Amino acid sequence: MSIIKIPQTIVPETCFLDTIPKAPEGRYAHIVLIRETESYPVFQTDGTLNIANVKRGVRQTIPLIRLAMFKRKQTSPERLTGRELLRRNGITQNQDDKLEPKYCDYNEHFCQSCPDCVYYGFAIGDAGAEKSKVYVDTAYSVSGYDESHQQFSFNALFEKGNMSQDGRVRSSFGEQDHIVLQVYFPSVITVKDVTSNSFAYVLNNLLRTKRYGAQTTRTGRLANHVVGIVFADGEIFSNLKLTQAIYDELSEKEQLEIIPLEQKDVIANAKAAIPQLLSKDGVIFNYIEGTELDELINCVTSVTTDADKLQKFLEEANAETSDYSERVIQG
Repeated sequence: MSIIKIPQTIVPETCFLDTIPKAPEGRYAHIVLIRETESYPVFQTDGTLNIANVKRGVRQTIPLIRLAMFKRKQTSPERLTGRELLRRNGITQNQDDKLEPKYCDYNEHFCQSCPDCVYYGFAIGDAGAEKSKVYVDTAYSVSGYDESHQQFSFNALFEKGNMSQDGRVRSSFGEQDHIVLQVYFPSVITVKDVTSNSFAYVLNNLLRTKRYGAQTTRTGRLANHVVGIVFADGEIFSNLKLTQAIYDELSEKEQLEIIPLEQKDVIANAKAAIPQLLSKDGVIFNYIEGTELDELINCVTSVTTDADKLQKFLEEANAETSDYSERVIQG
């Protein structure tokens, strides 16, 4: 029996599978987040911030240029957080002995059986691949590009802390766009063929990951606010649709004029928009919010914040994914 014990009064037993199936069975868990910048992250491709020109809202059709947070900017840091825990607790290892079954190195050598490999997927060219069971798509800022970024200068100093030494002046000086504080990126993380272990593993990674984008040793702090969890028999609304719905709500309540946007306003309007969007998705769902959401998250964090329980949980998750690997990937 799993160490993750989620009361059936909150989540019906039918929402989770006992084992990871070989063929999809239509069990989805959707974690609805509001990602909030807490420093100055950089989400860029080819040296510029990623942007998208889209409609302002669901009802407001005027275009708006928004910042974009591509899917890999979200999943890669979260995967690395999980992989860090797997190594720390002896589930996987790298560099020590590459002949060991536990050897697993991100984008270098996938072991094909640990929770990260099975839940998030892998591709090894002709040697095999496993499709990710964690679906993530590009997220978009609620506010527009103009009020959500700022250009900063950067330089590289000599030992004494200045730009010149012995008559030489460093040429390593330039400017770069950064995303400013309190910019919000609504995001839906979907776990397909969900088990209690895969759900808890992904949720724990989301709650633990604090830095995203480039230059994470200096900046890139983000907070992931879980505003709702939806268990359904299909996929639900997109990140863009959620962002536009939140924008409509903020606009109607005249809360867009406050720059930066108030965290409480964004979260409250996200909670108001979710049931409206779900009603149009054509799926059977259980929407977890409020005190039940807090209790559900506590069921997971009470395990993942205790060293002994975390060790047991990761071993259970690894046993589950190893079994799947033998049955499906290797078999």
